[in-house]
Amino acid sequence: MTARAMPSHDDRPPPARLAYPRHTWQEIAHLLANLPVGIVGFVYAVTVLATGAGLTVTVVGLPLLALGLLGARLFGRFERARARKLLGVRVEEPSPMPGIGRRGFPGWLWSSLRDPVGWRTMLYAFLRLPWGIFTFVVMTVGLFVLWPVLPYVARGLSNVDRALVRALLCPSDELERRIAELESDRGVVVDTAAADLRRIERDLHDGAQARLVALAMGLGLAKEKLTEDPEAAARMVDEAHGEVKIALQELRDLARGIHPAVLTDRGLDAALSALAARCTVPVKVTADLPARPAAAIEGSAYFTVSELLQNVSKHSGARNASVDVWRTDDRLLIQVWDDGKGGARLDGGSGMAGLADRLGAVDGLFVIDSPPGGPTTITAELPWRDRSLDRASGTPRT
Repeated sequence: MTARAMPSHDDRPPPARLAYPRHTWQEIAHLLANLPVGIVGFVYAVTVLATGAGLTVTVVGLPLLALGLLGARLFGRFERARARKLLGVRVEEPSPMPGIGRRGFPGWLWSSLRDPVGWRTMLYAFLRLPWGIFTFVVMTVGLFVLWPVLPYVARGLSNVDRALVRALLCPSDELERRIAELESDRGVVVDTAAADLRRIERDLHDGAQARLVALAMGLGLAKEKLTEDPEAAARMVDEAHGEVKIALQELRDLARGIHPAVLTDRGLDAALSALAARCTVPVKVTADLPARPAAAIEGSAYFTVSELLQNVSKHSGARNASVDVWRTDDRLLIQVWDDGKGGARLDGGSGMAGLADRLGAVDGLFVIDSPPGGPTTITAELPWRDRSLDRASGTPRT
């Protein structure tokens, strides 16, 4: 992940001395090179902005400006390499721009025009010319008349260069971190949604759909035997009636797995109590919520507890369990405890890793405390959003 390079003990140049060591000559070379580099950068920035702004009335103006900002990124890369080589400034490279193929040409164009790295580099190119003229003149004169104190002058001027590089050419660490997190979370959300759709399709195909097909065939046979063998037809109708009940129950279970009606109608407390009633281990539920959270957060909390209670039933060997839900500031906390054998891990094959990924995708946390021999305490944390905010996203309040 890209992180902003900050000054550290390793980044600090050696102290300036009257004798000219290697690092002083590197600083002098950097300051003298500021003028030609500044001329190139200034001419490039003026040309790109003047051409792009002048042609915005045509269809080629904005694409030219976008390409110019991408070229500015190359100029910034060169300047970071120059500062790293001559000034010892360690600045990480920013994240690359996404290609055209990911979101199409309009998406690429919009992202390029809003690129903060490119615009900061343009500003850097503008400032580089007047500063380059000043440093070139001072260093040229200093080589002849300021020889005894030239290392200290070079150090002071090069420190300004270091500050410019860190301020304008260093990527924003918080922005870069958040972009990387969002890209990762988006992949997790997409994969989770695809897995849920495959699960629903599989359950429908292997469960209710197959049973309904068999029911239709049985009713067809019963219809044929209705006149020839009424008793056999009646038995087949009775069997079909039993199949209908089983199919309805499977459909109810499937609908409950998508989004249970009790959660929508009565909230998280009642829905968790219903989950606890179906668990094979006695479960005590305590919910201390002053209000109902947003529907998406409520659903995430419900399915998290559902998965954890299934693990308690299948893997823990526990005799008792408890579920506690409460709100702290702007977070919704869930704690599931059991007195089983312990040993739960994220890589244990019980779906814990999937739960951690799902919670991470919504800016949540997932912590397991399960020593061998038990007990097991699993804490999940979700961001709290008020249910009234659902109106802004088009979700009706309940």
